[in-house]
Amino acid sequence: MADIDVPVLIVGGGGCGLSASIFLSELGVESLLVERHDGTSHLPKAHYLNQRTMEVFRQYGIADSVYEAGAGLEKFGKVRWTTSLGGDGPLDAKILYTIDGFGGGKLFEPYMRDSACPSSNLPQIRLEPILKRHAEDRAPGRVRFGHELVALAEDGDGVTATVQDLSSGETYQVRARYVIGADGGKTVGEKIGVAMNGPGGLLDMVSCHFKADMSAYADETCLITWLLNPDGAGSWGSGAMVPMGPTWGKHSEEWNFIFAFGPDDPERFDEAAIVPRLKSLMKLPDLEIEVLRISHWVLEGVLAERYRVGRVFLAGDAAHRHPPTTGLGLNTAIQDSHNLAWKLAAVIKGQAAPSLLDSYEPERQAIGARNVDWAMFTFMNHMLIDAGMGLMPGQPAEANRAAMEAYFAETPMGATRRARAAEVIETQRMEFQAHDLEIGFRYDEGALVPDGTQPPPTDPMGTIYHPTTRPGHRLPHAWLERGGERVSTHDLVDRDGFVLLTDAAGQAWVAAAEAAAEKFGVTISTAVIGDGGDLADADGTWARLREVSDGGAVLIRPDNHVAYRATEPVADAHEALTRTVGSLLGH
Repeated sequence: MADIDVPVLIVGGGGCGLSASIFLSELGVESLLVERHDGTSHLPKAHYLNQRTMEVFRQYGIADSVYEAGAGLEKFGKVRWTTSLGGDGPLDAKILYTIDGFGGGKLFEPYMRDSACPSSNLPQIRLEPILKRHAEDRAPGRVRFGHELVALAEDGDGVTATVQDLSSGETYQVRARYVIGADGGKTVGEKIGVAMNGPGGLLDMVSCHFKADMSAYADETCLITWLLNPDGAGSWGSGAMVPMGPTWGKHSEEWNFIFAFGPDDPERFDEAAIVPRLKSLMKLPDLEIEVLRISHWVLEGVLAERYRVGRVFLAGDAAHRHPPTTGLGLNTAIQDSHNLAWKLAAVIKGQAAPSLLDSYEPERQAIGARNVDWAMFTFMNHMLIDAGMGLMPGQPAEANRAAMEAYFAETPMGATRRARAAEVIETQRMEFQAHDLEIGFRYDEGALVPDGTQPPPTDPMGTIYHPTTRPGHRLPHAWLERGGERVSTHDLVDRDGFVLLTDAAGQAWVAAAEAAAEKFGVTISTAVIGDGGDLADADGTWARLREVSDGGAVLIRPDNHVAYRATEPVADAHEALTRTVGSLLGH
């Protein structure tokens, strides 16, 4: 096979790598993706796609494909805890608690006030083929599955990779200016000597992906059903069940059930016991189950000590791995690629100095660290839920049953137990209602110009989001009108350039943007919002959110994060914007 010279080599064809391929193609940058597996994921893996990720997909023209295949909010906007799904005993099929999540139920209005995009639910086993199709359409012949990275060597001008075609055994050389390691930590990180720091080997998680008709037992609105069976023993006494589609709601054809075992528990390898235990836990002894795959993965909370070594960048699971609670893994991975792609494109096209790439690590590593910590904390918080129900580790089944009987008792103490459990379970909103964590994250240093202001308050529970135009934050969403059509502020952002938002009093900024764009050879579009502008702020939302006075301006990066703002008019807009853009691009 012929050797290849390409600006960017992407190693890994999961959600992170495929997204990077799509983003770079849309930005006019050629790339080659190599993935050692023959096809996309054969496991459900991650499934929740939060609003920020769907905003990214919307910007790159792939959100509609995901929404079409994924579950609507009405099919996954709740989480419930139950004793079992079937059975006719006094403690069987009892709902313990239900909580809204992911923008469903009572969360719908605040979530949709803050974004043009609802979240979605689509497991990787179904998402990755969609991303692969989009990537191949944009880069024919440059998305190569069944091709494995063998060696990697960097010199002053680029990186030389040796890749093997696993079907033929042939090897070939790839010469690239930059490499994105999106391989889940399998190869690239080790080859460039990056250590993963943090606890590992905490639990052995066992997933059973199966087919069954659950329509008579499943809740049409629930994404996750937690089963806490008072008759269960050890790890077999609890677990979580999630629909996997392709039909959504209670008619889902496929499901995934997850058990957690101690790393030294020999029963974790007893795969023959999974189906009988699953039926016992659900209290559905006659349920017909077709096992599609049983998989094991070890729970850890680790972060790469570096996100960049020379011309090689780590993203996704190659940079951070943690529990699935809060659904941060895949979402963070896609957002890593989103952050990196526009910077690589700007450098490769000669619009920015290579120093722009220095901003990737401080911006994304801080987010990775925050999300590892959050996922670990929310995972461990589930133990409080068990305790809130009166279920203790190692407690015999008789004691668990007594605790459940006391929980459901129609007595004053029963009411107290239920009230206590409700308060404890509501703390798990950190996982299911993490609105601020998902769209309110910020960059404190990197490709931005701080304005000396303090950030808005951060909700310690991660739920309450405060929109702001402060540099480093995601641009607040507001609906505007142009030519009779509704347009989000996010729609104004050119994925291949900057956008400057101002008002009719800020015409000096419009001229300054034209001059800066010409000077640096970049795109800087402008949007004049409000009376006398080209976009109407009909309901006054943008005026409320913009945090700048008339004649001020907000400069947005291609990834929808604020790069700079002038909270009031400046004496020389041309000088201010030229200096700002030059600083951002490293000129």
